[in-house]
Amino acid sequence: MCLPGLNRNARDFHVLAKSLSTPDEWRARRVIVVESRGRGRSGWADKATYNVIQELDDLLVCLDSWKVGSAQFVGTSRGGLVTMLLAMKAPERIDRVVLNDIGPTIERNGLARIASGIGVKMHHESFEALADHLSEAQGTQFPRMPCGKWIRYAEQLATIDPEGGVVLDFDPALAETVRGYSPDDPAPDFWPGFQALDGKPVMVVRGAYSDLLSAATVEAMRRRHRDLATLVVPDEGHAPLLWDRLSIETISTFLS
Repeated sequence: MCLPGLNRNARDFHVLAKSLSTPDEWRARRVIVVESRGRGRSGWADKATYNVIQELDDLLVCLDSWKVGSAQFVGTSRGGLVTMLLAMKAPERIDRVVLNDIGPTIERNGLARIASGIGVKMHHESFEALADHLSEAQGTQFPRMPCGKWIRYAEQLATIDPEGGVVLDFDPALAETVRGYSPDDPAPDFWPGFQALDGKPVMVVRGAYSDLLSAATVEAMRRRHRDLATLVVPDEGHAPLLWDRLSIETISTFLS
């Protein structure tokens, strides 16, 4: 089960899911990517329901509906937060976990950066124009990413707008869940959720330039979870794109 981030969609996991899934008769693996309410092909909802508690309830409904008793989870950012909440509410549904650039402590400056940019400009003239915008807004997180990959990133985040140009693929009301957050505000504490993963195999993936998950938090996670596996993705920040061979192979090995 793959769970995308706050304003992300199933396309984030296209490369990883394609690598992990197999129709092999004896070792078949099905990969499901959940698009939470307000993102991708899921419908938009009352903005009051755009919170991790509701998204956890939605996930449990999906698991029951698809008759998934337990699964391995890969959660990027907010998807990882939902996974930690799942560990508190229904730990029996979890076999293994990969947390992609998220941990129990969220760095305030990174959260404030996301809060200041999400939903501000939804429409762009083209994927190339969106790529330029992303490069400017997130250049500190991906300082060595070439132009072609920024366009690929833009195509992952947006769709063609029938009225012209391209539009980011989420309900702009999602921005209100973090709007106004400043580094002076307290960040949410997800340590109880991480501690609920005790006894489960867990891997944390951190972007080397991440401003949301610090190296200090990863070290604190390691002290509290004896078997924590870790991967630092070079030249990437929040959140690692999971396109590169190192990430794909390491996650695949961990989940095998």
